[in-house]
Amino acid sequence: MQTVFIILIIISAILLILLVLVQNSKGGGLAQGFSSGNTVLGAPKTTDFLEKATWSLVGFMALLCILAVGFGKGSVDKSVKNAAAIETEMTNAIEEATQSATSADFSEEAE
Repeated sequence: MQTVFIILIIISAILLILLVLVQNSKGGGLAQGFSSGNTVLGAPKTTDFLEKATWSLVGFMALLCILAVGFGKGSVDKSVKNAAAIETEMTNAIEEATQSATSADFSEEAE
């Protein structure tokens, strides 16, 4: 599930980059060329639409990020449990190895 969120975040980031590049900046921009053509076609408020689309996409992306973290928390908990299990196994293996080495030392001294 987290992979789906990551893919959606990447797609929305690419769309956000494109929307920002198309918007009209202080010195003009790509939207200036579109706005003159859009007034002829009957859509004079291209900049308003682009601004609303940008903010909507930012909100959607923020929501996706929060959801990805929420669903990712379960996998972090599993990783912590796995790390604890590995640590326990390592401790048991070290204790067994220490006991084996100690018993081997005593058997050599007895001979």
